[in-house]
Amino acid sequence: MSRFVFATLPMTGHTVPALPIAKALVERGHSVRWHTGAAFADRIAQTGAVYVLMSEYDYSVEGMDAMFPERLQQSGIGRLKYDLANVFPATIRGQLKDLQSLLADEPADVLVGDMGLLAGPILQELGGPPFAAFGITVVTYPHPNLAPFGLGLSPTSGRVGRMRNRLLTLAVRSLLFKPLFDAVNQIRRENGLATADIGLGYPAHADLFLQLGTAGFEYPREVPEMLHYIGPSRPARSGDWEPPAWWPQIVAADRPVVLVTQGTVAVDGDELLRPTLDALADQDVLVVAVTGGSDPAELGPLPTNARVERFLPFDRLLPLVDIYVTNGGFGGVQLALSHGVPIVAAGKTEDKAEVSAQVAHTGVGINLRTQHPEAGQIRAAVRQVLDDPRYADAARRIQAEINASGREDHAAELLEQLALRYTPVHQEIHT
Repeated sequence: MSRFVFATLPMTGHTVPALPIAKALVERGHSVRWHTGAAFADRIAQTGAVYVLMSEYDYSVEGMDAMFPERLQQSGIGRLKYDLANVFPATIRGQLKDLQSLLADEPADVLVGDMGLLAGPILQELGGPPFAAFGITVVTYPHPNLAPFGLGLSPTSGRVGRMRNRLLTLAVRSLLFKPLFDAVNQIRRENGLATADIGLGYPAHADLFLQLGTAGFEYPREVPEMLHYIGPSRPARSGDWEPPAWWPQIVAADRPVVLVTQGTVAVDGDELLRPTLDALADQDVLVVAVTGGSDPAELGPLPTNARVERFLPFDRLLPLVDIYVTNGGFGGVQLALSHGVPIVAAGKTEDKAEVSAQVAHTGVGINLRTQHPEAGQIRAAVRQVLDDPRYADAARRIQAEINASGREDHAAELLEQLALRYTPVHQEIHT
């Protein structure tokens, strides 16, 4: 039996994708502890893992905006820049302190964290266990043909294109990511470590990188040998979930079913949910809108062809869906593709510009290139995806790749192999 410690940022997209991996490890007889926000305690316990409370900077319950209200004044790249300069450094410090205490009380054979767990490589250098990261967005490793992560620009080739990418990379490092890189190095110095070359390839400091997607959804590029595409984890089965009264209408629908969600971070329904409802009100489709927790009444009067719920289990819903309208959340996009569902994407905050760009690049859908699409844009894009079979064909190609990836079972095997490569550790964590 090996001992695994999971640690994730207290956010849905950073935590929930790894739940099936932890469950698979527990079912294989391993010990799993998990340090993250209190909002996920029950779901972690359901995997058989032991939940460990965050001592500070847990914004999983009240929300990031409540703890960092200044971010509400930002949008698009500005919000990402604020998060990199303020939210991530604060979280790194808090989690590093907690994990040092956790591992001092009981060592672990492997530390597993989302790619935002920048405390992971630091802990490893301080004498902690080998670090395995998992990717919860598109691959961020640089390549000469690619613009830096965050801009949502398509690949280029040739001398001019590569020069553009080099200049943009320098600009992004200095103008966007420099506060985060400086903060990480400050934390390193505080812990007696030398300054490191921090960059978007920083998770390369991990011993293993589990990319929760497939190569077919990524831009062509070389990646380190320790990166493995494992496909998106399967969501937990909904069990004895009670469907809404209208559910038989979607099961027996004789017209296309359009799913629209707002995600779990950028949750303003006026950005995508309401425009989609308006755009498709007069179309021969059935629209299912999922608010992600907000009161459906906030959307106002609903068209007769719309059904709205706070939550619906995607394992039940996606097999019935013909097209997915999203603000570009990586997890939702991957789950849609795991069912061969084509996509219309409209997102600019966090990593959504990059995800939306790759939706278009891979041919699985249309990128509206905006955070605030108009009803006419959405209507035209939905109609185009439904009428042109090439989008669904491309989505089914990714689906086949996902089906062959092994998903959480493959991840558990790779983590077991990592644990076995190291002598059982009794680390002295330097604090």
